Amino acid sequence: MITTLRRPRLLARAAKIGARDYNRDRHLQRLLGYGSIPGTGAALIRLLELEREINAQRIEEDAAYSLVRHLDLLIALNGEAQLYQASRAAQYQ
Repeated sequence: MITTLRRPRLLARAAKIGARDYNRDRHLQRLLGYGSIPGTGAALIRLLELEREINAQRIEEDAAYSLVRHLDLLIALNGEAQLYQASRAAQYQ
């Protein structure tokens, strides 16, 4: 699902670079709220929902759109996707 996202090149590139310093505890708590952190799969689904909402704001040129929040969501999506792929690869070895 993540590979099908089409976002502005600069935004996608910045998110890819930001994902290098992704910290699951810090990022997910800020984006999803404080409390228990969901598993990688559940976190990915929730992040995708939030990103779709904020991307709709971007497209509609909504005054409530936050580039920083959008970038944070894309960084978390990239980071969680990498963690998910790594855990799946570890299962099959």
